[in-house]
Amino acid sequence: MSKRKGVSLDEKRTRMLQLFYERREFFTLKELEKIAPKEKGIVGQSVKDVLQALVDDGLVRSEKIGTSVYFWTFPGENITAIEQRISEATKKIVGAEFKLQKLKEACEREKVVKEKLRVKENQLKLQIAKFSDTDPEAIAKIEKRAQEYKEVTNTWTDNIFAIQSWCKNKFDISQECLNKQFNIPSDLDYKE
Repeated sequence: MSKRKGVSLDEKRTRMLQLFYERREFFTLKELEKIAPKEKGIVGQSVKDVLQALVDDGLVRSEKIGTSVYFWTFPGENITAIEQRISEATKKIVGAEFKLQKLKEACEREKVVKEKLRVKENQLKLQIAKFSDTDPEAIAKIEKRAQEYKEVTNTWTDNIFAIQSWCKNKFDISQECLNKQFNIPSDLDYKE
């Protein structure tokens, strides 16, 4: 017993366009629902969806005239629509590349700032260790500054995590790939 495989949406779209190209006429939905199954093997119930997808993509035109909606397209007419879609996609790619470059620069700046803060924190820890037997007021000030530096460090860590998340959602780039690209340690975490 063999199972019949249905026609894919892409194939239906192609067949529907062929119908327009071959006939070079204007059609109503009802006309297409009758013609497409016979001539192109597109099931009548799917004609409307296929047609709407082609209209949405700018490959078939539609216009309401009186009480009827007419559909049409002619060979060569879609070249402009396809070229426009390619142009729009190219603009989006250029924009995404520009944003990615800006993100790379921001990550580099944040790495430098974070490293400076890490050095400063270590200096403060050394100072605290050096003066641990002395003035409690001085120690309290140093501890307060250390806490402030830790909070700033955690803020930058949070910023890095936010950029990683944004890149993952916007460009579908994994955290591991970003970490490798920008030399971000895989064990990067907040300071306790």
